[in-house]
Amino acid sequence: QVQLVESGGGLAQAGGSLRLSCAASTRSFSSYAIGWFRQAPGKQREFVAAISRSGGGITYYTDSVKGRFTISRNNAKNTVELQMNSLEPEDTAVYYCAAVRGDLASTLRTAVEYDYWGQGTQVTVSS
Repeated sequence: QVQLVESGGGLAQAGGSLRLSCAASTRSFSSYAIGWFRQAPGKQREFVAAISRSGGGITYYTDSVKGRFTISRNNAKNTVELQMNSLEPEDTAVYYCAAVRGDLASTLRTAVEYDYWGQGTQVTVSS
C-alpha cells in the first residue's frame, strides 16, 4: 500500500507560480511512476504530467502545460514535485498525484493506469 500526500496548493495570480509536492510512503519509491492529474468543477479528471520510475526518468506533459510546468522527482526524499509557472485561470482545479508500479505502467496518461491516489490540493488562479 502506498500513501500519497499532496501539498503546495493555494491562490496565485495569472502569470504567477506555484510548486506542488507529492510525498509517498513506500520504501520502493524509485520503482513507481508518478503522475499529476487535475479536476476542475464540472469537468472530468485530466492528465497533467507524469514521470517514469527512476532509471528512465522520462517525463510526459499534456500539451496545455508544456513549457510552463516541470515535473521532477527526489528519490532520497520520496517526493515528486510539479513546478507550475506562467499560471493561467484555466489551471484552476484540484490537483492529484497518483502512483503505479513502473513495471505495470503503460502510457502514464490515463487515470485508470494508476493504483494509488492522494487526496488532492486546490490550485486557484485569479485573472
